[in-house]
Amino acid sequence: MDFAPVWDQLAHSISELPKSNLLLAAIAAMLLGIVGSIIGRFVPPLGRLLRLASTLGLMGVLVLVVLQLSRMDPRFDLAVPELGLPEQTVAGGETRVQLSRDGHFWLRAQLNGKPARFLVDTGATLTAVSPETAQAAGLEVRTGGLPIRMQTANGAVAAQLTSIDELRFGNVTARGLDAIIAPGLGPTNVLGMNLLSRLASWRVEGDTMILVPHNPQPPVEGI
Repeated sequence: MDFAPVWDQLAHSISELPKSNLLLAAIAAMLLGIVGSIIGRFVPPLGRLLRLASTLGLMGVLVLVVLQLSRMDPRFDLAVPELGLPEQTVAGGETRVQLSRDGHFWLRAQLNGKPARFLVDTGATLTAVSPETAQAAGLEVRTGGLPIRMQTANGAVAAQLTSIDELRFGNVTARGLDAIIAPGLGPTNVLGMNLLSRLASWRVEGDTMILVPHNPQPPVEGI
């Protein structure tokens, strides 16, 4: 499975924008500016006020877009709990994962306390969970953000953003992690680079993947 790079998400989202609250907010702000320009010919103070409100509204939409894109890429990571988005943290001790017979690295994890199996995919930008796993773990869809498009073997499909309260595997604990609820995954869940890039280090030695996060945590048995 191949996920589009973070900065390609904006292009992939264009076809989904009519479903986005951000688009509605942007259109409302632009209309407000137009109305302000018209009214300003007759009542200048009111026109200026409406145009100012329009400008501030468009700036707010832009800030929300930048915040979402920033959270997808740890190089521009922003923790903004005051806006309802939890800080994304990964802590723990060294965890080793053996290569499976199918040639992939699989993890047995606890997602919000519920058991889940994850494929470690270094080519995936975001961590992704199936709708079934999301329902079992009580994950809620985050509304009002930029639409997300995911590239699968069957083409591009729409996905929904969510936040994981706690994801644990081996000695690793991740909290507040952004993820997508992706249709078409079946029983597969994917651990992506938005988690791996927040580790102190990760590497593959022979048939073993070694994950080294920050701050030791009690281990979860059964990787």
